[in-house]
Amino acid sequence: MQKQYHIAVIGGGASGLLAAIAAKIEGGADCSVVILERNDRIGRKILSTGNGRCNFSNLAKPDDAYRGEHPEFAEGALVQFSVEDTIDFFREIGIYPLNRNGYLYPRSNQAQSVVDVLCMEAASLGVKIKTNEQVTEIKNGINGKNFRILTKGWHYDADALILANGSRASSVSGSDGSGYVLAESFHHRIVPVYPALTALKCKGSSFKAWAGVRTEGEISLFTDGKFCKSERGELQLTEYGISGIPVFQLSTYAVRAVREGHKAELHINFMPELSEEELKKLLYARKKACPYKKEKELLVGLFPEKLIKILISQKQLVSAIREFPLEVQDGMSFSQAQVCSGGVDTTQVNSQTMESKLCKDLYFAGELLDIDGTCGGYNLQWAWSSGAVAGRNAAKEEKK
Repeated sequence: MQKQYHIAVIGGGASGLLAAIAAKIEGGADCSVVILERNDRIGRKILSTGNGRCNFSNLAKPDDAYRGEHPEFAEGALVQFSVEDTIDFFREIGIYPLNRNGYLYPRSNQAQSVVDVLCMEAASLGVKIKTNEQVTEIKNGINGKNFRILTKGWHYDADALILANGSRASSVSGSDGSGYVLAESFHHRIVPVYPALTALKCKGSSFKAWAGVRTEGEISLFTDGKFCKSERGELQLTEYGISGIPVFQLSTYAVRAVREGHKAELHINFMPELSEEELKKLLYARKKACPYKKEKELLVGLFPEKLIKILISQKQLVSAIREFPLEVQDGMSFSQAQVCSGGVDTTQVNSQTMESKLCKDLYFAGELLDIDGTCGGYNLQWAWSSGAVAGRNAAKEEKK
């Protein structure tokens, strides 16, 4: 059996849904659009974002929000479909944005709301959604179409094709990286793919002693002895190493360094609000005020009990507090990562249109590309922006 469409979108996640909606809006009633999703329903990965609340964007625009071999690539789409455009789009289709210090959520505090309004919008525009459709191969099209998309039991013919399959990250069924294989079939280079926004496993066997501790701190990453980046916030000490948002932000660099044969070391400052001299004065003052206290007792009130035991076991207390060393062994598995680093080489994709430079009428969107964002809604913003740009341009080509 076969169906013919102007535009086919492979993947019904955030970028795929936006691509299909944008294509239909741009192309109008005469432009037929279909989403092919391998799961039994679309938008499943969206449901897990923001702890089920969907942090769908962020008002802050730091220079280092996006990573990749060429992070500047992201700007092309982000300018054309900006955070402000995203807010307007979602407000128009039913999402009232809730601003939490720049982090944007739906007023309902439910990720399901975001999926629901996207599905309603797609349906109202006439986008066809085919679930339980796993794409097995893409061939040259026939009957005047550019692409023939093979699934188990069906053929779909399309003039334009948007690959929005996502990455290998997430425990959601279907996050298997099949999009990379499809991209490679069109001779696209894949930048090695690794887990990102993940906790870090560290070398050593004594971590059970501090497992469960949550404490404020600053964590710095060094690769082959050279400073890379630092982050500050709540750290979660675990039986395998360390976790928490600051760790997630560094994990992209740490995991890639280790897997490519480099040494990655973390230095933790458990009291970053004080300089070394101020810390020494504080400890001296506490000892002077309570001379009867032992070293361990002097730290009560400064750090959690489990952490105190670890700190006093080190040779130099001040160094242990300010530069506690950990060597990174690896990140967690793909299923435990929020996103992936790596993906389709962006030098082979037009940053203004998301169209392949190697194959006319082939487009990319979302995590499949070698762009990943920091925590805080940036990965979803990339999905919305790249999806919108890919969809619009695919439809524009169809109107020519």
